[in-house]
Formats: sequence, structure tokens, C-alpha cells
Amino acid sequence: MDRRSFAQMMGGSLLGAGITSSQPTLAASSSQIHSLAAEPPFSLKYAPHFGMFKNHAGNDEIDQLKFMHEMGFRALEDNDMMGKSPELQAKIGETLTKLGMTMGVFVVKFDGFFDTQHMTTGKKEATEMFIKACKTAVETAKRCNAKWMTVVPGNFNRKLPLGVQTGHVIDNLKRGAEIFEPHNLTMVLEPLSDNPDLFLRYSDQSYMICRAVGSPACKILFDMYHMQRNEGNMIANMDLCWEEIAYLQIGDNPGRKEPTTGEVNHANIFKHLRKKGYTGVLGMEHGNFYPGKEGEVKLIEAYRKEDKG
Repeated sequence: MDRRSFAQMMGGSLLGAGITSSQPTLAASSSQIHSLAAEPPFSLKYAPHFGMFKNHAGNDEIDQLKFMHEMGFRALEDNDMMGKSPELQAKIGETLTKLGMTMGVFVVKFDGFFDTQHMTTGKKEATEMFIKACKTAVETAKRCNAKWMTVVPGNFNRKLPLGVQTGHVIDNLKRGAEIFEPHNLTMVLEPLSDNPDLFLRYSDQSYMICRAVGSPACKILFDMYHMQRNEGNMIANMDLCWEEIAYLQIGDNPGRKEPTTGEVNHANIFKHLRKKGYTGVLGMEHGNFYPGKEGEVKLIEAYRKEDKG
């Protein structure tokens, strides 16, 4: 289905749902969707996630993928891919291939992966849990055509020196790299800002750990929302750590919503990435600032504005 046909279909379905002159907001949304569907693809691979456009595309993941493509997006991100059935994972992968879209990250999940002291402790059972999850992630990646998987080292251990904890994290990541590297897969370490107990928080800290692991299967996920909160100076820090950055994510601050809703100058960052020749994925790991169909239109328009900035 070409872009014009899709726009006509979407307009027809919206009108069929009861949009009339007495509903000016939704009618305007339909008109704007027609216009947005006629735009060329974005200059960078911005990656929406499932649910971001469900008011227009419905709850079906494949329909949402097709809507993303028609709106000019050329990538997908799904943190919860490992939790989906193998059949749905494969169907998503097949659809991405047909649409010429790139699969972004999913999270390597296991019990307590986010907020427990797993990698920092040096405990054998924690390492075994991580390795098992990595092996499962390889199979998931094959089905959905993924290349990158998010890994979080967990929390600080207040009873161990920081250097010892760092050594434990490096040892665990080396084990993970041994699993991913033969399959040309890359785990990307995400420094976070959600709470002060998290071990991995800064881009230079992540850079140091990746250099120590020394594998193409272990790189950095630079999440703009978290890095703006933790350290700021994003363009300079990106450049300092560029050799170890394999993936980027977007989220304005405060609020963790789309560009133009907070303090971050995404237009300048996107311009900088184009200048650097970045061809990778930028995951849209944020919520919608405005609700409903109108909010989804505003989100797409915000990306159009910043992409052209």
C-alpha cells in the first residue's frame, strides 16, 4: 500500500467512525494525517514503540507497524519483545523486513534485572541468571531481526568498594559478549537516572566499562533523557564517547515526552548526528505529551519540526 492510498484509507476510516463538522478536533486530525502521510521518510531512523499510535492504528502490533511506516518512520523499538510469543516475534520481524524497517533494541530481561544488585555482587547465581537471559535474547533477536539488546547492570552494592563492583560488572559483560559476538549481536549498556541506587549512571563510566570489555558486542546506549538529567552537555559527551556508542534514545526533560515539550534542543542534536553521518536507530523511549489522536498527530509534527531544524 502506497502512502497516498494509506492516507485515504485512514481518512475514510476516521470519517466512518463518526467524524463530522460537529467534531472539529478529530476532523482536523484526519486532515493532518493525510498531510503527514505525504511527507518523505524522516532523515534519521527514529523508532516509535508499540502503543504510541494506537488511537489511529488500533491495538494490533502489525497495524501499528504499518502506520509508523506510512508516517515516515523507518525503525521500531520494543523493550518488551522478549515477553511476546515466538510467533508474534517472528511476525514482527517479517513485517519489518517487508516494510524496509530496522528493529531497534529490546531489553534483556530476567527477574530483578533492573533494581537488584545482580552484576555488582560477583555472585555466581546472578551471573548464571544473566547468561541464561542472554541466550534467550539471541533466539528472540533471530526471530525479530534485532541487532541490539539493552542491558542494565543493576544497583550498587553498598558493602563493596566501587572498583570491585566495576570489576564484577566487567566480568559479567564479558560473559555476555561471548554469547552475543558470534551472532553479530550487540548488548548496549544504558546509564540511567531513575534512582540513585543504580550502578550505571554516566556516559564516561559506560565508556570505561566498554573499553575494558573490549568487544564489539558491548557498547553504549546513550539515552538523552537520562543523560540530560545526570550530566547534561550532551553533544560534547556524545563526541567524547562516540567510538563506544552504538544506539541512541530520545526523551525530553522534564517529563520524558516527545521533543519540543521540555528543555532539550533536539533539533541541534539531530543536526549534529546527521553531520557525524549517524545511520543507526534513535529509539523514541518516551510517552505522548498530549492524549488521544490529536496527541499522536502533535507528536509526529514535533518530530517533523525537529528533523528539519
